[in-house]
Amino acid sequence: MPLALPRISRRRALEGAGAGLVVFGLLLWWLLPLGEGPPGGKVVFSTGGASGVYEVYGNELKKAAADDLPDLDIKLWSSQGSKENVRRVATGEADYTIAAADAVRQYQQDKGSGWDRLRGCVRLYDDYVHLVVDGDSRVTKVADLKGKRVVVGPEGSGVRIIAERVLAAAGLDLGDIEAVDTASQAAGPALTTGDVDAFFWSGGLTTPFVKDLSEKTDIRLVELGSLVDELHRQGGRSSYYRAAIMPTDAYPKAQGGKAVQTIAVANLLVTTEHADARVTEWLTRVVIDHRDAIGQRVHAAQLVDLRTAVYTDPLDLHEGARRYYRSVKP
Repeated sequence: MPLALPRISRRRALEGAGAGLVVFGLLLWWLLPLGEGPPGGKVVFSTGGASGVYEVYGNELKKAAADDLPDLDIKLWSSQGSKENVRRVATGEADYTIAAADAVRQYQQDKGSGWDRLRGCVRLYDDYVHLVVDGDSRVTKVADLKGKRVVVGPEGSGVRIIAERVLAAAGLDLGDIEAVDTASQAAGPALTTGDVDAFFWSGGLTTPFVKDLSEKTDIRLVELGSLVDELHRQGGRSSYYRAAIMPTDAYPKAQGGKAVQTIAVANLLVTTEHADARVTEWLTRVVIDHRDAIGQRVHAAQLVDLRTAVYTDPLDLHEGARRYYRSVKP
């Protein structure tokens, strides 16, 4: 017959067991990270104009996020482009957006409201600057635009920022042309009818509305690459432009089988320091993990590269994005 433990020993044994369970629970809490499930809530994502790459990218990102972040409600909000996008995020009207690096830098230099709160998540893809003219146009360089009717994009758009800088690099300003401030996406019919002589556009390759226009009518892309050095001499935001080549297959019917020298500028996924770190971390992951799926609709998105995504100059990385990059660092 087993000996009965003294009453005090049984009590101490129970207390010891309880303490052991507490220690075990604390150990599990320490070893197993909490909050691994996808975050929820609601965010506003400022996109771009109709048929533009920003708008298409925003729609595709929302679809991709629905798989990984089923409890996150992403509201898409169209805009005039980079300049408006940066302002919206900086002032808290939107939570995330896409914007060109030159527009971000300009907002910082102007010390727009909330400029110091801006943060980067991902370097996405490059925008290529297009100067589109009719196939029979005598315009062969930017300086030939003097006195011409040129669509430069609406105030608040990224293309307007670039158009003004490109004109300046060629020794012109808006007063030297008949500047038309309608959206570039609407310029196709006006170019076809002769109501305008040219239009500027800045977007990823290949931009759907330019491709559609090239297949319906005879258009040509004007060379811009020779202006890169002069743009760099302007300093400031112009330092974010680089020489680039539009490949022969970008708009084959518009280029006559020839590559076109132009300029390009990086696009960034932008937020502010106040954005939720877990939401930002997960959205950064969605951008990288769903690159190929998004790239089926936004060809430029296929160029998103984990090795370069972290370089969001002129913005510091958001803490949530930094967590993601640390988690996938080899």
